Amino acid sequence: MGKKKKSAVRFWIEALLFIVLVAVGAGLWWYSKNWAPPRAEFPIQGVVMGEAEGIVDISALRTARADFVYLEASSGAEGRDQNFGRNLAALSETEIPHGAVHTYDPCIPAEQQAANFVTIVPRDASLMPPAIYLDKQPSECGDPVLEAALESELTTFINQVEGHAGQPVVLKISEDFARQYQIATRIERNLWLDRDWLQPDYAGRPWTLWTSNSALTNPANGEPMRWVVVQN
Repeated sequence: MGKKKKSAVRFWIEALLFIVLVAVGAGLWWYSKNWAPPRAEFPIQGVVMGEAEGIVDISALRTARADFVYLEASSGAEGRDQNFGRNLAALSETEIPHGAVHTYDPCIPAEQQAANFVTIVPRDASLMPPAIYLDKQPSECGDPVLEAALESELTTFINQVEGHAGQPVVLKISEDFARQYQIATRIERNLWLDRDWLQPDYAGRPWTLWTSNSALTNPANGEPMRWVVVQN
């Protein structure tokens, strides 16, 4: 085979491989934007929203068939989602179940964090169980005492939030946090785990909520949603 013919064959092989890679990439991109667990397996599905998502769009949520909404409300001792009050009021005028999330900071005393949460989140029996997001690790605080006191402080926070809400909390645990501290096996509460597309198994026991796609496209407005499903 001459050099020109070999070059032509190589060109077409490389071109074909390029086309295949582009097609696969496009397929994966579409999958990442449109995949959600089947309703037949997980009938109850919803979203979690925070400052990144802005003001709640009730019509868009209904188009997306969101059965519930969790709103990120507070973090640490002073952090608050500036849209929480407005979004909570909007959801309260609908039949869509909704609840609040607090992002826990192990570097801050539990009492201060609980005071922040109970100030911004009303005592309302109609709300879904409050969720506590555990992601920041005590090792980041630079104080071994805080790391050793994690379970004690977290239990104090849980008790105060549950006293305010009148129902048990849900522990929303990141994979890194779960693997480092095994908190799910030490505090018995329903679990909310995160992993795109694949069911999470990192907590050592079954989950109740799962963030199954952190960038699902809302068919109503094309905006990304953090999609969450419930396991019965």
